[in-house]
Amino acid sequence: MRVVHYLNQFFGGIGGEEHADTEFQVHDEPVGPGRLLEQILGEDAQIVRTIVCGDNYATENMDALTAFVVEKTKEVQADLFVAGPCFEAGRYGVAAAGLCVAVSSELDIPVVTGMATENPGVDLHRQSLFIVDSGQNAAAMRDVLTKMSEMAHKLAEGCQIGSPEEEGYIARGILKDAFVEDTAAERLVAMLSAKVNGEYFASELPAPSFPAITSPAPVVDMSKAKVAIITDGGLVPAGNPDNISAWAATNWGAYDISGKDGLQGDDYEVSHRGYDTRYVEQSPDRLVPVDALRELEESNIIGELHNKFFSTSGLVNPIANSRRLGREIAEQLKESEIDAVILTST
Repeated sequence: MRVVHYLNQFFGGIGGEEHADTEFQVHDEPVGPGRLLEQILGEDAQIVRTIVCGDNYATENMDALTAFVVEKTKEVQADLFVAGPCFEAGRYGVAAAGLCVAVSSELDIPVVTGMATENPGVDLHRQSLFIVDSGQNAAAMRDVLTKMSEMAHKLAEGCQIGSPEEEGYIARGILKDAFVEDTAAERLVAMLSAKVNGEYFASELPAPSFPAITSPAPVVDMSKAKVAIITDGGLVPAGNPDNISAWAATNWGAYDISGKDGLQGDDYEVSHRGYDTRYVEQSPDRLVPVDALRELEESNIIGELHNKFFSTSGLVNPIANSRRLGREIAEQLKESEIDAVILTST
Protein backbone atom coordinates (compact mmCIF):
# COMPACT_ATOMS: atom_id res chain seq x y z
CA MET A 1 0.00 0.00 0.00
CA ARG A 2 1.52 3.28 -1.17
CA VAL A 3 0.85 6.15 1.24
CA VAL A 4 1.10 9.94 0.97
CA HIS A 5 1.32 11.84 4.27
CA TYR A 6 0.55 15.54 4.87
CA LEU A 7 2.16 17.46 7.77
CA ASN A 8 2.37 21.07 8.89
CA GLN A 9 5.65 22.91 9.44
CA PHE A 10 5.91 21.90 13.10
CA PHE A 11 5.45 18.15 12.70
CA GLY A 12 7.33 18.35 9.41
CA GLY A 13 10.44 19.37 11.34
CA ILE A 14 10.79 22.88 9.92
CA GLY A 15 9.90 24.85 13.04
CA GLY A 16 7.16 26.56 14.99
CA GLU A 17 5.00 29.61 14.39
CA GLU A 18 7.90 31.61 12.98
CA HIS A 19 7.90 29.20 10.01
CA ALA A 20 4.12 29.14 9.49
CA ASP A 21 4.50 30.94 6.14
CA THR A 22 6.59 28.11 4.65
CA GLU A 23 5.44 27.11 1.18
CA PHE A 24 4.57 23.50 0.41
CA GLN A 25 7.47 21.12 -0.13
CA VAL A 26 7.82 17.45 -0.99
CA HIS A 27 9.91 14.66 0.55
CA ASP A 28 9.86 11.21 -1.04
CA GLU A 29 10.20 9.50 2.34
CA PRO A 30 8.49 9.51 5.73
CA VAL A 31 9.10 12.60 7.88
CA GLY A 32 8.61 13.17 11.61
CA PRO A 33 5.61 11.18 12.89
CA GLY A 34 5.44 9.57 9.46
CA ARG A 35 8.31 7.28 10.42
CA LEU A 36 6.28 5.90 13.31
CA LEU A 37 3.15 5.75 11.18
CA GLU A 38 4.94 3.66 8.56
CA GLN A 39 6.02 1.18 11.24
CA ILE A 40 2.51 0.93 12.66
CA LEU A 41 0.91 0.51 9.23
CA GLY A 42 2.97 -2.65 8.78
CA GLU A 43 5.19 -4.27 6.18
CA ASP A 44 2.60 -4.01 3.42
CA ALA A 45 2.58 -0.19 3.61
CA GLN A 46 5.16 2.41 2.60
CA ILE A 47 5.02 6.19 2.89
CA VAL A 48 6.29 7.11 -0.56
CA ARG A 49 5.75 10.85 -0.25
CA THR A 50 5.40 13.45 2.51
CA ILE A 51 4.03 16.92 1.78
CA VAL A 52 4.82 19.64 4.31
CA CYS A 53 3.32 23.13 4.40
CA GLY A 54 3.21 26.02 6.87
CA ASP A 55 -0.12 26.64 8.56
CA ASN A 56 -0.41 30.27 7.48
CA TYR A 57 0.56 29.51 3.91
CA ALA A 58 -1.95 26.68 3.77
CA THR A 59 -4.77 28.86 5.08
CA GLU A 60 -4.03 31.73 2.71
CA ASN A 61 -3.36 29.56 -0.37
CA MET A 62 -5.75 26.64 0.09
CA ASP A 63 -6.73 26.37 -3.58
CA ALA A 64 -3.12 26.21 -4.74
CA LEU A 65 -2.17 23.78 -1.97
CA THR A 66 -5.12 21.52 -2.77
CA ALA A 67 -4.24 21.35 -6.46
CA PHE A 68 -0.61 20.64 -5.59
CA VAL A 69 -1.42 17.88 -3.10
CA VAL A 70 -3.87 16.17 -5.45
CA GLU A 71 -1.32 16.28 -8.28
CA LYS A 72 1.57 14.97 -6.16
CA THR A 73 -0.60 12.23 -4.65
CA LYS A 74 -1.78 11.11 -8.07
CA GLU A 75 1.78 11.23 -9.39
CA VAL A 76 2.95 8.43 -7.08
CA GLN A 77 -0.20 6.34 -7.58
CA ALA A 78 -1.01 6.40 -3.89
CA ASP A 79 -3.43 3.91 -2.36
CA LEU A 80 -3.97 5.93 0.83
CA PHE A 81 -3.75 9.57 1.91
CA VAL A 82 -3.12 10.43 5.57
CA ALA A 83 -3.10 13.92 7.11
CA GLY A 84 -1.91 14.70 10.60
CA PRO A 85 -2.80 13.98 13.33
CA CYS A 86 -3.49 17.64 14.07
CA PHE A 87 -4.71 17.51 17.68
CA GLU A 88 -5.98 21.03 18.60
CA ALA A 89 -4.03 22.95 15.93
CA GLY A 90 -6.86 24.77 14.14
CA ARG A 91 -5.22 25.95 10.93
CA TYR A 92 -3.53 22.57 10.55
CA GLY A 93 -6.85 20.78 11.07
CA VAL A 94 -8.74 22.93 8.58
CA ALA A 95 -6.09 22.34 5.92
CA ALA A 96 -5.75 18.61 6.64
CA ALA A 97 -9.49 17.97 6.53
CA GLY A 98 -9.92 20.03 3.37
CA LEU A 99 -7.11 18.14 1.64
CA CYS A 100 -8.59 14.79 2.66
CA VAL A 101 -11.95 15.76 1.15
CA ALA A 102 -10.29 16.88 -2.10
CA VAL A 103 -8.09 13.78 -2.46
CA SER A 104 -10.99 11.45 -1.72
CA SER A 105 -13.24 13.22 -4.20
CA GLU A 106 -10.76 13.59 -7.05
CA LEU A 107 -8.65 10.43 -6.73
CA ASP A 108 -11.18 8.06 -5.13
CA ILE A 109 -8.73 6.62 -2.60
CA PRO A 110 -9.17 6.16 1.17
CA VAL A 111 -8.22 9.12 3.36
CA VAL A 112 -7.69 9.35 7.12
CA THR A 113 -6.96 12.21 9.48
CA GLY A 114 -7.03 12.74 13.22
CA MET A 115 -7.75 15.74 15.44
CA ALA A 116 -9.38 16.86 18.66
CA THR A 117 -13.14 17.32 18.67
CA GLU A 118 -12.66 21.08 19.29
CA ASN A 119 -10.58 21.50 16.12
CA PRO A 120 -12.35 23.71 13.52
CA GLY A 121 -11.59 21.11 10.86
CA VAL A 122 -14.05 18.75 12.54
CA ASP A 123 -17.09 21.00 12.20
CA LEU A 124 -16.17 21.83 8.62
CA HIS A 125 -15.78 18.28 7.31
CA ARG A 126 -16.98 15.71 9.85
CA GLN A 127 -19.74 14.39 7.59
CA SER A 128 -17.35 13.76 4.70
CA LEU A 129 -14.53 12.06 6.61
CA PHE A 130 -13.63 9.52 9.23
CA ILE A 131 -11.71 11.73 11.66
CA VAL A 132 -9.98 9.79 14.41
CA ASP A 133 -10.42 11.45 17.80
CA SER A 134 -6.85 12.40 18.73
CA GLY A 135 -7.63 14.16 21.98
CA GLN A 136 -5.66 17.26 22.89
CA ASN A 137 -2.31 15.82 23.94
CA ALA A 138 0.34 15.21 21.28
CA ALA A 139 2.09 12.91 23.75
CA ALA A 140 -0.53 10.32 22.74
CA MET A 141 0.92 10.27 19.21
CA ARG A 142 1.56 6.51 19.12
CA ASP A 143 -1.96 5.64 20.28
CA VAL A 144 -3.51 8.07 17.82
CA LEU A 145 -1.43 6.79 14.91
CA THR A 146 -2.42 3.24 15.86
CA LYS A 147 -6.11 4.16 15.64
CA MET A 148 -5.52 5.97 12.35
CA SER A 149 -3.68 2.93 11.00
CA GLU A 150 -6.53 0.61 11.97
CA MET A 151 -9.03 2.91 10.28
CA ALA A 152 -6.83 3.18 7.18
CA HIS A 153 -6.59 -0.59 6.77
CA LYS A 154 -10.35 -1.01 7.15
CA LEU A 155 -11.07 1.68 4.58
CA ALA A 156 -8.47 0.29 2.17
CA GLU A 157 -9.92 -3.21 2.49
CA GLY A 158 -13.49 -1.98 2.07
CA CYS A 159 -14.55 -3.16 5.53
CA GLN A 160 -17.74 -2.00 7.19
CA ILE A 161 -16.96 0.83 9.62
CA GLY A 162 -18.70 0.50 12.97
CA SER A 163 -20.01 3.19 15.27
CA PRO A 164 -17.85 6.05 16.58
CA GLU A 165 -17.77 4.37 19.98
CA GLU A 166 -16.49 1.13 18.46
CA GLU A 167 -13.96 2.59 16.03
CA GLY A 168 -12.73 5.71 17.85
CA TYR A 169 -13.64 8.32 15.25
CA ILE A 170 -15.57 11.54 15.83
CA ALA A 171 -19.32 11.22 15.30
CA ARG A 172 -20.28 12.35 11.81
CA GLY A 173 -23.89 13.30 12.54
CA ILE A 174 -25.14 10.65 10.13
CA LEU A 175 -28.07 8.39 11.04
CA LYS A 176 -28.14 4.88 9.56
CA ASP A 177 -31.05 2.48 9.40
CA ALA A 178 -30.62 -0.80 11.24
CA PHE A 179 -32.77 -3.77 12.20
CA VAL A 180 -33.31 -4.13 15.96
CA GLU A 181 -35.51 -6.33 18.11
CA ASP A 182 -37.39 -3.60 20.00
CA THR A 183 -39.82 -1.20 18.35
CA ALA A 184 -39.32 2.56 18.55
CA ALA A 185 -42.07 2.79 21.18
CA GLU A 186 -40.42 0.13 23.33
CA ARG A 187 -37.02 1.81 23.07
CA LEU A 188 -38.54 5.17 23.95
CA VAL A 189 -40.26 3.80 27.05
CA ALA A 190 -37.03 2.09 28.11
CA MET A 191 -35.10 5.36 27.81
CA LEU A 192 -37.77 7.29 29.68
CA SER A 193 -37.83 4.70 32.45
CA ALA A 194 -34.04 4.85 32.77
CA LYS A 195 -34.11 8.64 32.93
CA VAL A 196 -36.83 8.70 35.61
CA ASN A 197 -34.89 6.18 37.69
CA GLY A 198 -31.59 8.01 37.35
CA GLU A 199 -30.05 5.25 35.25
CA TYR A 200 -27.77 5.59 32.24
CA PHE A 201 -29.38 5.91 28.82
CA ALA A 202 -28.28 7.21 25.42
CA SER A 203 -30.57 9.04 23.04
CA GLU A 204 -30.67 7.74 19.48
CA LEU A 205 -30.73 11.34 18.27
CA PRO A 206 -28.48 13.47 20.49
CA ALA A 207 -29.58 17.09 20.50
CA PRO A 208 -27.07 19.93 20.62
CA SER A 209 -26.73 21.36 24.09
CA PHE A 210 -26.17 25.04 24.75
CA PRO A 211 -25.68 26.11 28.36
CA ALA A 212 -27.85 28.92 29.63
CA ILE A 213 -26.08 32.27 29.81
CA THR A 214 -27.04 34.40 32.76
CA SER A 215 -27.53 38.03 31.82
CA PRO A 216 -25.18 40.34 33.71
CA ALA A 217 -26.50 43.14 35.85
CA PRO A 218 -27.02 46.39 33.91
CA VAL A 219 -24.46 49.17 34.19
CA VAL A 220 -25.82 51.59 36.77
CA ASP A 221 -24.10 54.71 35.46
CA MET A 222 -22.66 54.65 31.93
CA SER A 223 -21.09 58.06 32.48
CA LYS A 224 -18.62 56.35 34.79
CA ALA A 225 -18.27 53.10 32.82
CA LYS A 226 -15.13 51.89 31.09
CA VAL A 227 -16.17 50.49 27.69
CA ALA A 228 -14.28 48.16 25.35
CA ILE A 229 -14.91 47.19 21.72
CA ILE A 230 -14.75 43.59 20.50
CA THR A 231 -15.36 42.48 16.92
CA ASP A 232 -15.53 39.13 15.16
CA GLY A 233 -15.35 40.95 11.83
CA GLY A 234 -11.60 40.44 11.45
CA LEU A 235 -10.28 44.03 11.58
CA VAL A 236 -6.52 43.98 12.18
CA PRO A 237 -3.62 46.40 11.71
CA ALA A 238 -2.06 46.39 8.24
CA GLY A 239 0.08 43.30 7.82
CA ASN A 240 -2.05 41.21 10.21
CA PRO A 241 0.68 41.03 12.90
CA ASP A 242 -1.00 38.21 14.86
CA ASN A 243 -1.70 36.11 11.74
CA ILE A 244 -5.40 35.86 12.51
CA SER A 245 -6.94 33.46 10.02
CA ALA A 246 -9.75 34.73 7.80
CA TRP A 247 -11.87 31.74 8.79
CA ALA A 248 -11.89 29.20 11.62
CA ALA A 249 -9.56 31.54 13.51
CA THR A 250 -7.82 30.05 16.52
CA ASN A 251 -6.48 33.28 18.01
CA TRP A 252 -7.37 36.92 18.59
CA GLY A 253 -5.57 40.24 18.83
CA ALA A 254 -5.71 43.37 20.99
CA TYR A 255 -4.82 46.59 19.18
CA ASP A 256 -3.94 49.98 20.61
CA ILE A 257 -6.23 52.94 19.91
CA SER A 258 -4.78 55.32 22.49
CA GLY A 259 -5.16 58.93 21.38
CA LYS A 260 -7.10 58.02 18.23
CA ASP A 261 -10.34 59.80 17.42
CA GLY A 262 -11.06 57.34 14.63
CA LEU A 263 -9.50 54.61 12.50
CA GLN A 264 -7.90 55.25 9.11
CA GLY A 265 -8.30 52.76 6.28
CA ASP A 266 -4.61 52.81 5.33
CA ASP A 267 -3.68 51.57 8.80
CA TYR A 268 -5.91 48.48 8.81
CA GLU A 269 -7.01 45.46 6.81
CA VAL A 270 -9.68 42.79 7.24
CA SER A 271 -8.93 39.10 7.77
CA HIS A 272 -12.37 37.63 7.07
CA ARG A 273 -14.00 35.96 4.05
CA GLY A 274 -17.65 36.05 5.04
CA TYR A 275 -18.64 39.50 3.77
CA ASP A 276 -17.67 42.29 1.38
CA THR A 277 -14.83 43.90 3.32
CA ARG A 278 -14.35 46.93 1.07
CA TYR A 279 -16.57 49.22 3.11
CA VAL A 280 -14.75 48.42 6.34
CA GLU A 281 -11.36 48.79 4.66
CA GLN A 282 -12.44 52.23 3.43
CA SER A 283 -13.62 53.27 6.89
CA PRO A 284 -12.76 50.86 9.73
CA ASP A 285 -14.99 52.83 12.11
CA ARG A 286 -17.94 51.16 10.40
CA LEU A 287 -16.96 47.93 12.15
CA VAL A 288 -15.02 49.22 15.16
CA PRO A 289 -16.78 52.52 16.00
CA VAL A 290 -13.94 54.36 17.69
CA ASP A 291 -15.11 57.70 16.26
CA ALA A 292 -18.63 57.42 17.68
CA LEU A 293 -17.43 56.22 21.07
CA ARG A 294 -14.93 59.08 21.31
CA GLU A 295 -17.83 61.48 20.84
CA LEU A 296 -19.76 59.70 23.60
CA GLU A 297 -16.67 59.85 25.79
CA GLU A 298 -16.25 63.59 25.21
CA SER A 299 -19.94 64.13 25.98
CA ASN A 300 -19.61 62.17 29.25
CA ILE A 301 -22.22 59.68 28.07
CA ILE A 302 -19.63 56.97 28.71
CA GLY A 303 -16.84 57.32 31.20
CA GLU A 304 -13.90 55.97 29.22
CA LEU A 305 -13.10 54.05 26.05
CA HIS A 306 -10.60 51.26 26.66
CA ASN A 307 -7.24 51.88 24.98
CA LYS A 308 -7.40 48.65 22.94
CA PHE A 309 -9.97 46.92 20.78
CA PHE A 310 -10.13 43.13 20.48
CA SER A 311 -10.57 41.34 17.18
CA THR A 312 -10.83 37.88 15.63
CA SER A 313 -12.68 36.24 12.74
CA GLY A 314 -15.94 34.49 13.56
CA LEU A 315 -16.35 32.87 10.14
CA VAL A 316 -17.07 29.09 10.33
CA ASN A 317 -15.74 29.03 13.86
CA PRO A 318 -16.93 26.03 15.92
CA ILE A 319 -18.74 26.81 19.15
CA ALA A 320 -16.11 25.13 21.34
CA ASN A 321 -13.33 27.18 19.78
CA SER A 322 -15.36 30.39 19.98
CA ARG A 323 -15.97 29.78 23.68
CA ARG A 324 -12.25 29.40 24.27
CA LEU A 325 -11.51 32.66 22.46
CA GLY A 326 -14.24 34.37 24.47
CA ARG A 327 -12.85 33.12 27.77
CA GLU A 328 -9.37 34.34 26.89
CA ILE A 329 -10.61 37.80 25.93
CA ALA A 330 -12.81 37.94 29.04
CA GLU A 331 -9.73 37.44 31.22
CA GLN A 332 -8.15 40.48 29.59
CA LEU A 333 -11.32 42.48 30.15
CA LYS A 334 -11.36 41.56 33.83
CA GLU A 335 -7.73 42.55 34.28
CA SER A 336 -8.49 45.93 32.67
CA GLU A 337 -11.60 46.39 34.85
CA ILE A 338 -13.94 46.84 31.90
CA ASP A 339 -17.56 47.62 32.83
CA ALA A 340 -19.25 47.09 29.46
CA VAL A 341 -18.46 45.75 26.00
CA ILE A 342 -19.75 46.64 22.56
CA LEU A 343 -19.53 43.53 20.36
CA THR A 344 -19.74 44.20 16.64
CA SER A 345 -20.16 41.62 13.93
CA THR A 346 -20.72 41.38 10.20
